[in-house]
Amino acid sequence: MTTASAPAPPSRTRRRRRAVVAVAATIAAVGGAFPTTPALAVNAAHTTMVGADPVDWTPHALDGTVNRILQIGNRVYLAGTFTTVRNAGQSAQLAMPRLVALDATTGRVDTTFRPRVNGAVRALAAAPDGRSLYVGGAFTTVGGMAASRLARIDAATGARVAGFTPPALNNQVNDVRLVGGRLVVGGAFQTVGGVTRRGLTAVDATTGAADPSVDLRLAGPRVTSSGATAPVKVEALDVSPDGRKLVLAGNFSTVAGVTRHQLAVADLTAAGATLSGWSTDRYQPPCARTMPAYLRGVDIAPDGSWFVVVTTGGPFPGTLCDTAARFEFGAATAGKQPTWANYTGGDTLLSVAVTGAAVYVGGHQRWLDNPLGRNSAGAGAVSRPGIGAIHPTTGRALPWNPTKARGVGTAELYATDRGLWVGSDTETFAREYHARVAFLPLPQPARGAPEPARPALSGAA
Repeated sequence: MTTASAPAPPSRTRRRRRAVVAVAATIAAVGGAFPTTPALAVNAAHTTMVGADPVDWTPHALDGTVNRILQIGNRVYLAGTFTTVRNAGQSAQLAMPRLVALDATTGRVDTTFRPRVNGAVRALAAAPDGRSLYVGGAFTTVGGMAASRLARIDAATGARVAGFTPPALNNQVNDVRLVGGRLVVGGAFQTVGGVTRRGLTAVDATTGAADPSVDLRLAGPRVTSSGATAPVKVEALDVSPDGRKLVLAGNFSTVAGVTRHQLAVADLTAAGATLSGWSTDRYQPPCARTMPAYLRGVDIAPDGSWFVVVTTGGPFPGTLCDTAARFEFGAATAGKQPTWANYTGGDTLLSVAVTGAAVYVGGHQRWLDNPLGRNSAGAGAVSRPGIGAIHPTTGRALPWNPTKARGVGTAELYATDRGLWVGSDTETFAREYHARVAFLPLPQPARGAPEPARPALSGAA
C-alpha cells in the first residue's frame, strides 16, 4: 500500500491542459460564440504511466457507485449514487449523499460542503470562475429548491449559485463539457424547457439560458433485431482541447438528418454546432439482441488528433462490441476505420482516459488482447480484471495490471496532474480495501532530478 501523502504539484511539462481555466474564464466574460481557443478539458496529459499501488488516504464510499470525479484546485469532488462515506483510518460513517468534496492532498472529506442533491449525480464540470462547478444527473432539487437535472453550485459550500437558471430537462443528464461561454449537455432528455432537444443541448455558462445554436437534431432511436428500443440519448461526449470538435456517443441513428449510428463528430464554430463529414459505419451492426446502443465512453487524446471509444455488447465476431477502439480525426470523410481495437472477449468496458502515455480502460472486463475469446480467455488473452492500460500506438495491453474487483464495473477514470482517480461500485483494488474510489499516483522524480522521460512502452503484456 502506498503510504506517502499525495505527490507534490507537477511541473508545467506534465500538465498543459489545466491552464485552460484562465482562458475559459476570459471567454466566459466575453460570452456569445463558441471559441477557437481551448475548451476546459477533462483528463491531464502524462509523460509516464501511473503506479499500480493506490495511496492509502482516499475515503471510502460505503454504498452505491462513484460515477464522476473532478478536481478544482486542491479539492476533489466525488459524485454518484452513494449515500454514506467514511474517511480512511476512521470508523465514523458520514451521511454525505451523492456528492462530496475532499482534500486532494489528505483525502479528508469536507463536511461543510453540503449540496443536498436529491438524485443521482452523473456529470461534473468546473465553472470558469474556479469557485463553482456544474452538476448534472437525475436529481430534481438542490438544496431543497427545484433544479431540473442541471445546476451550478458553490465549490466551497455546495449552495446553488444565484443567477444560473437552466430550463427544465425532462430526463437525466449524463455528461457535460464547458467550451467558451457555453455548457454543452448530453443525456436522456427529450425536451429542454418544453422544446424538443433529444439528447443534446447547450446553455449559457453564466445564466443557464438555453442556447439554440446547439441543435443537431439527434433522431432514431436504434432498434435491435428483437425490436428492442430506448429513447434517443447521449451516453458520453467530449470536446477537443482546441474547442473545435465535439464527439458524441449514444442511442441515435441520424444526426442533423444524416445517418450516424451511435457515434458522431460535430464542428464547433462561432455560429454554433454543425455535423462534421467524419463518420464510421462500424457501430451500425447490433450486438446483443436486446441492446439497441452499446457505446459507453469516449475520450479525446491530449493532442486533439484522435480519440478512443469503449463499448459493451458481447463477443460478436466482426463487430466492435466489448472493445476499446482508437479513431483518428483526420479528414472529415466517411468510412472511417479504427486504427486499432482491443477486445475483451465478451466483457463490458464503461470508462476510458487517454493521457498520452497510456489509454486506461475500465469496466467489468476480465481480459484484454482477447479477440478470439467468447466469454472466455482466447489465445493471447491477458488478465486485466476491472481496469487495464493499452499502448496508445500499438493497441496492445500494457504490463500495468493493478487488478480490482469487477462488480458492475469501473464507471470513472479521471487523470489529473498528480495521477489517476478511479470510481466504481466495488471495494477491492490492488488486493486492498478501497471502497468505490482509489487514487494511483504518478511516479515522482528524486529531489533535484529532471522530469522522467516518457518510457518506451512495451506493446505486449
